[in-house]
Amino acid sequence: MVMSIPQRILVAPSGFKESLDAVEVAAAIASGIRRVIPGVHVTSVPMADGGEGTAVALAAATGGRILRRRVTGPMGAPVDSHFAMLGRVGTPTAVVEMAAAAGLRLVPKDSRDPGRTTTRGVGELILAALDEGAERIIVGCGDSGTSDGGAGALRALGAHVFGSGGSELEEGGAALAEVAAVDFSGLDSRLVGCTIDLALNPFNILCGPQGVARVFGPQKGATEKQVEILSLGFDRWAGVLAAASGRPEGYLRTGPGTGASGGLGAGLAAIGANLVPRFELLLDSGLAGVDLDACIAEADLVVTAEGAIDFQTPRGKVPAEIAKRAQAAGVPVLALAGSIGKDAQDVHSAGIDAIAGIIPIPMNLDRAVAEGATLLTEATERTFRVLLLGSAISARLGSAA
Repeated sequence: MVMSIPQRILVAPSGFKESLDAVEVAAAIASGIRRVIPGVHVTSVPMADGGEGTAVALAAATGGRILRRRVTGPMGAPVDSHFAMLGRVGTPTAVVEMAAAAGLRLVPKDSRDPGRTTTRGVGELILAALDEGAERIIVGCGDSGTSDGGAGALRALGAHVFGSGGSELEEGGAALAEVAAVDFSGLDSRLVGCTIDLALNPFNILCGPQGVARVFGPQKGATEKQVEILSLGFDRWAGVLAAASGRPEGYLRTGPGTGASGGLGAGLAAIGANLVPRFELLLDSGLAGVDLDACIAEADLVVTAEGAIDFQTPRGKVPAEIAKRAQAAGVPVLALAGSIGKDAQDVHSAGIDAIAGIIPIPMNLDRAVAEGATLLTEATERTFRVLLLGSAISARLGSAA
């Protein structure tokens, strides 16, 4: 009886928000696989998707460096942050990871109100990158804790945001319900000579029924009433941005990626930033230092992962992107998840062959987050033991025939 066991496995996961970054997720999965198949060849490609860990990953891939800065955090208090200056890329290029200045991890769970949080720190990191001589700045949009339409970042860059009475508005997305004008005349002059590319999920749009306030506001702590206030604010903000910038209002309202990071996409697009699908910018450009498609083609099995697999997964999330590429190469895909949510079965049509959750017993979220690495390793081991059982049954049935 000869069992068919995968010998070359590609591990290409996203991070688990507020728990593990992509490097830590990949390591935990690889450990679980090796418990079951000790001699297996595992290739780990942690996915830089614009969220937490992106700056560090791209600095490592290009021989660049990480620079530490203290900036305004999402709650208005100073936080320790960082950005990357890449190496071996020609044009002086910085990577600003918005999550490092305005991420959900930086907002205490008992204080989450996306109507109050600000992206000012993201703008401060952009200024710091300009100080380092950056002529191109890549802004990774992911894992955000903000919904201010990028108003805070624009303020840090020199813009002014006014209400109907002519006074400056308060920070935060809730104030945008009263926005009347934005003045770009004070923007840092160095922005003119710098290319800004946002690496983002193009499915995220600013306004409308599928706008970012309605889709992601509740995840950031918004009540139903706050969602309506944020939605109204974004409707007004799109018109104000269009009037000040000359960009089409329709594009700023529903253009691909305008809702990224709580509307940061629209805010920076208004001053000339390019909104680029994150996998096109971070993978296909070669910045990540790996040929993902080649790695997939060489694998017998691909294992991917993210914090939650649900109806949003096929809409530009890492497992769906991995599955699309693996499906084209004829390679099966297993996806592991911190939680399995509504309409998770939809991922099968996106090319994911099987999914498995990592929580074995009822537990609260805080414990699951704290024990994420152990839970993921043990879940991988359990899943691969089932995989080997299937191989053994198949081999026995084949020999009996």
